[in-house]
Amino acid sequence: MVLKLGGSVITVKDELMKADLENITRLAEEVAATGSKGLVAVHGGGSFGHPIARRYDLTEGLTSDRQVLGFARTHRAMVGLNALIVGALLEASVPAVSVTPSSFILAEGGRIASADFDVVRRLVERGLVPVLYGDAVLDRARGCCILSGDQLAVRLAVELEAPRLVFGVDIDGVYTSNPKLDPGAKLIDRLSLGKLGELVEIGGALTTDVTGGMLGKVSEASAAVEAGIEVLIVNASRPGVILKALRGEPVTGTTLVR
Repeated sequence: MVLKLGGSVITVKDELMKADLENITRLAEEVAATGSKGLVAVHGGGSFGHPIARRYDLTEGLTSDRQVLGFARTHRAMVGLNALIVGALLEASVPAVSVTPSSFILAEGGRIASADFDVVRRLVERGLVPVLYGDAVLDRARGCCILSGDQLAVRLAVELEAPRLVFGVDIDGVYTSNPKLDPGAKLIDRLSLGKLGELVEIGGALTTDVTGGMLGKVSEASAAVEAGIEVLIVNASRPGVILKALRGEPVTGTTLVR
């Protein structure tokens, strides 16, 4: 299975480069309780990667020496966050190993163009838990781009033929509108990909997310749904939810369907 942990769950998004260590520790323990076999984890950037990428305008590509420095600083921030997550998993006796996306992925126009996922597959086959992350990667057309953890998680799920892809976010799933702004928003238990055009309200990111917010997440996930993969969006900030989702037990959230 593939587990994507959103940056809003593992970091304090309104405080620059501050990790939510309590959530990270709890989530590591939940992963450990599943047995962690056959699992690949991917995490977002939250207050580590996104603010730096925005400060250096990395979504525009590499056009100046200033952005070259921004590329390096964004990558370094993500390495630091990844180290905290891998460390917590190891403390929970999960055989986690860091895998750096920028070392084996090339993009073109912001999309993955070249990648050798066989390394990840072989790690899983040997009982290890690869932990990847959204990263600044080289781009054939733009010089560089920000590769979202969502795009990476979906591509991994498809390439590895995962039966299930779980997105852990900081709300219960996909709503009819933004639940942080609209108290009347209703949770959608099952969301058909054909209904995306009617739910453009879900796209507004509340903070400095440079990779598309909820609408971007759902749009990315469509490729996994089309490949026959079960895709769930659940609240990873609630204790026990990720454990249940990974075990395949009933859980509050949104299931994406064709």
